[in-house]
Amino acid sequence: MFSSRMDMGTFTPITAYLVACLGSALGLLSSERARNSIGASRNWWLTVAAVSIGGLGIWGMHFTAMLGTWMGANVAYDIPTTLLSMVVAIVVVGIGLFLVLRQGDSDDERIWPLAAGGLVTGVGVAAMHYTGMSAIVISAEVTYDPVTVVLSVVIAVVAATAALWFTTKVSGPLAVLCASLVMGFAVTGMHYTGMHAMNITVNQRASVIVGNSEDLITSLIIGSAGFSVIIVFLLALTSSDEERREEAEVLDRVLRRTESRWHSRG
Repeated sequence: MFSSRMDMGTFTPITAYLVACLGSALGLLSSERARNSIGASRNWWLTVAAVSIGGLGIWGMHFTAMLGTWMGANVAYDIPTTLLSMVVAIVVVGIGLFLVLRQGDSDDERIWPLAAGGLVTGVGVAAMHYTGMSAIVISAEVTYDPVTVVLSVVIAVVAATAALWFTTKVSGPLAVLCASLVMGFAVTGMHYTGMHAMNITVNQRASVIVGNSEDLITSLIIGSAGFSVIIVFLLALTSSDEERREEAEVLDRVLRRTESRWHSRG
């Protein structure tokens, strides 16, 4: 048996960061749409935001980074546990969004939902990370440094709180772009801090694991690309309740002016 250092390369962290930024951007745009909607439309856009940030920005980033990391031996992934980690990410982000986007107007009502949402989402994101890590099947003994694990959880809580704050404030393409870059950095920072806590001792006498990384990579690319295209089309082809109200008001003013002109001519 021997200890192995993980090789994360250069291309993989950059790709993972871009995936995190993409998911964050789609989530912020969906959150903005949710803020300007009511009823079922609002809940729909909150769900889209949770899937965008939790499913693509966090979970998609995590496994993009993992599938490009060499751990000293072939690796396979337990599919049910992998999918469970995705569900955890989406659910905790959804809870955080539900809390912060239903806040009141006073300072206390603004602070406490954000703090609670950040704590729940941050701990949940950390749980997603380590659940995803537990899906690894490898001929090695895996241990974690407790201090670094705690540090990764703290980073996750801070990152989640910042991300949720962005969902309540950010609007407009440039602001969304800048915020998504910050969110992407925070999410990937949490992931690689968690990876740094991991120690691997490879057992050379153990049977070789048949990896399934290629299948996961293909599924991840197709799923992420398809989801992103769908959300972009939804954002482009639909309007929020506020936008529809504004359009209706403009149309009403135009009709009234036209009607008054006809009456004046008559």
